[in-house]
Amino acid sequence: MSSHIPLPPTGQYVQSVRDSCRSLRERANITIRPEAIRRLLFSPSFTGTFARLRAAHGMALPLAFPSVRAELSVLALLSLLNFASGYRAPLHAATGRGAFDNIRAFVFGLYISSSVGAEGDLLSAAGMQGIGDGKVAELMNVADKVHVDKPTSVPGVTMSELGGPVWEVVQLVTKVMKETGEVLVRNGYEDLGAFVLEALKEGEKARQKSPPGEVDPECDVVIERLVKAIPAFQDMALVDGQPVYCFKKAMLTLHAIALRYKDSPSAAVPVPRTDNLPIFSDNVIPSMLVHLGVIDLSTSTPSMGLREIFPSAGNQEALALLLGAAPTPAEATKGAKKQPPKEGPVLTTEQAFALRAAAVDACELIVQYAHGLSDEELRTENGQELGWMRAITLPELDAWIWAVAKDRADYRGLERFALRNTTYF
Repeated sequence: MSSHIPLPPTGQYVQSVRDSCRSLRERANITIRPEAIRRLLFSPSFTGTFARLRAAHGMALPLAFPSVRAELSVLALLSLLNFASGYRAPLHAATGRGAFDNIRAFVFGLYISSSVGAEGDLLSAAGMQGIGDGKVAELMNVADKVHVDKPTSVPGVTMSELGGPVWEVVQLVTKVMKETGEVLVRNGYEDLGAFVLEALKEGEKARQKSPPGEVDPECDVVIERLVKAIPAFQDMALVDGQPVYCFKKAMLTLHAIALRYKDSPSAAVPVPRTDNLPIFSDNVIPSMLVHLGVIDLSTSTPSMGLREIFPSAGNQEALALLLGAAPTPAEATKGAKKQPPKEGPVLTTEQAFALRAAAVDACELIVQYAHGLSDEELRTENGQELGWMRAITLPELDAWIWAVAKDRADYRGLERFALRNTTYF
């Protein structure tokens, strides 16, 4: 899909995400009202959990690494494979885990089963290039979940063959592993960590040469290197003939590295400044912002087909409950068995990118609104201190929305849209 889409100009990758997403949201006539932003910011849901969840991106790695480069390889691969959100329901049914938890388990298994530096190292460039569907299915622990029964010409007799949604995920993971390995081998890199480390060092050179006041030029340099080289980082689409750029996984790679090394700086790893990056837009954040009343699809252009995808969104009684304090565990689970997630609306590429773009722009507006609050507005009637709102960052807001969607039982039950057959989110 991305092969016919022009890349942003050099030095404008980050700004192109902001500009193209705002443009698409406005063209789609998706509304974000200041009063809806304020309602979220001052809600018990936000004020009561933001401090706890603002850094919960789920990218921490409880593993021991023999080198910085080995750790960078795993961090970057975890970001690169951070997709399959459109298969949340079938993955839950197959493994009891959602998309990201399945990918994380796969990456951990890949690392643990690999002998670093040896022929069997599946994290080496050659190992990634040579991996097959069977090995991926084995490491994902879904080898017995990738067959479907097909009828035969004999009545009552079926034949088992590879297929179904979990098999699609296996094929997508294998494709990304192989094509990334091919890029690395062709360009002489031993592994993904070597490529990422070189890009980080190029970014650091740009940072040192940049004039005073230039905002985080190293991020543009690294993101451009990642996106130009690796197809699975080329997260962009044409909507109504206009390019829209999200680059979720490329930016997430940078932020994961920054989170890992900012408090334990290593001379070997230049730490990018990622506080000003746009959000890493997937399917969770846009869906949650619709459910929480920030993104209003009721005004959207009818031809986009977005107005009715979340029929319960906009119900004021439901919204009041969602923006209130989280139910206690006893209230949330009373009389209910844990149920697998419901399949959300399956969208087209254009619809999905419109929602993702709306989320990028919504979060920009939320942070701008928070930073502009006055001292008087931040003094609440119950004496709660909310001055921290003026310092929230976009990655922190991203982390809160993503994490709170898993944190609350009532939020876990909210539908998220799905896009199948994509390796972008």
